[in-house]
Amino acid sequence: MNPQHRVIVVRSFDPQLAEIRFGYGVSPEYPAPPDVQAMLSGLTEPDVIAERFPIQSFHDFRSRMVEVSEQVTIRRKNRGTPLAAEARKRRNVLNKEAREDVAVWLGHTMLRRAHTETAFRERIVAFWADHFTAMGKRGVIRRGTSPYIEDAIRPFIAGKFEELLTEAVTHPLMVDYLDQRVSIGPNSQRAERIGENRKVGLNENLARELLELHTLGVDGPYSQTDVTELAELLTGLTFDARNGMKFQKRLAEPGAETVLGVTYSETANLDTVRSVLADLARHPATARHIATKLAVHFGSDTPDPALIDAMEAAFIAHDGALMPVYEALLSHPSVWTRELSNIKPPIDFMSSAIRALAVPPAAFADREQRWIRRIFMQPLFNMGQRWETPSGPDGWAEEDPEWITPQGLALRVTWAMAFPGELVDPLPDPRDFVDHALGDFATEPVRFAAAAAETRSEAIGLVLMSPAFQRR
Repeated sequence: MNPQHRVIVVRSFDPQLAEIRFGYGVSPEYPAPPDVQAMLSGLTEPDVIAERFPIQSFHDFRSRMVEVSEQVTIRRKNRGTPLAAEARKRRNVLNKEAREDVAVWLGHTMLRRAHTETAFRERIVAFWADHFTAMGKRGVIRRGTSPYIEDAIRPFIAGKFEELLTEAVTHPLMVDYLDQRVSIGPNSQRAERIGENRKVGLNENLARELLELHTLGVDGPYSQTDVTELAELLTGLTFDARNGMKFQKRLAEPGAETVLGVTYSETANLDTVRSVLADLARHPATARHIATKLAVHFGSDTPDPALIDAMEAAFIAHDGALMPVYEALLSHPSVWTRELSNIKPPIDFMSSAIRALAVPPAAFADREQRWIRRIFMQPLFNMGQRWETPSGPDGWAEEDPEWITPQGLALRVTWAMAFPGELVDPLPDPRDFVDHALGDFATEPVRFAAAAAETRSEAIGLVLMSPAFQRR
């Protein structure tokens, strides 16, 4: 299904609502999409905003991991020598550079959201990055989340769910995050060689989250036996810094495994892993789970059941192809109600602010990473959304009460009043900014408050804290 060659009629389509609900808010620089076709086409057009504000690929990021590993080896083999001291110094430099680049990548993420002409694309990337939450455990790989998203999520948002699932689940960062790297089949060659001299064994983390979070859902039709059998099937899936993802047969549990009633080959290899991922991707429960998550994220905490049904049907009818699912989402009348319901999480609130303010890329140019940490990272942490660090593999909460707390709202007020002036100088005329930020959703009380404020900083802050700006 190619949206460029179809006519999709949505009688209640609202361009400004499209930017607010499916993007990062209204922009004074970039026009809102004219129709659903334009929104869908934006997912498949050349990714110009990623080229404009680049983030390192994980493929390139691995070179840092290789060098850190080399320096650790040099230090271990030359303890007490000047060579070991130099290796330690170089490792510290590499770790420092990685920490600083995380701040740079946050800045580029914000600029992508502020200056994209295809904002739905950025929202879809963020949705799937959260769905497939992954973080490195220790060392330089801890800084690899943005590169992981760049390689495993962003290029696959418009294809089949099976492909996206496979890229994310077998990625080195996911393998590290969910401890698959240390999962060893109890009867594997490796386990037999180690014997009882060392604690080794099966780790079920990836198998459990694969079923519970990534595919079937927490109430999906699987049992503990399915989790264990899947975990055994996944043994052997690992990675190294130099080569990336790989399959080590000596770690794999021998014999056939049965998951959800399907028995998979006794030959342990990457093809077997891909086969079970393909079957999970096509399972009807997966269609329902993905449709529900999309409906909650883009609709409301209690979405219209008919919206879920429509996306579920599209997922099944098109064998997990995601574009028809997005079309079903954007074509459903329930998502075009004028009532703004979902509260924006802190990162989305900030993204909408810099988009509405038309913060120029020059504002970020030549800034030290400490500036980005002060303007964005530390406030995000204070508001409960530490950058790329959810509390668990289920990602960030969708429920509004998680973000509507007295402390959280107070911190938003502080940010809205204090930081726009550091991003844009001079600040825009508040009377114009009301329209730039809210469009047709601006109310007379907000217009009056902005016009009556004593300073521009106060006026801009009042607009950013208005209910219409805080919701989508």
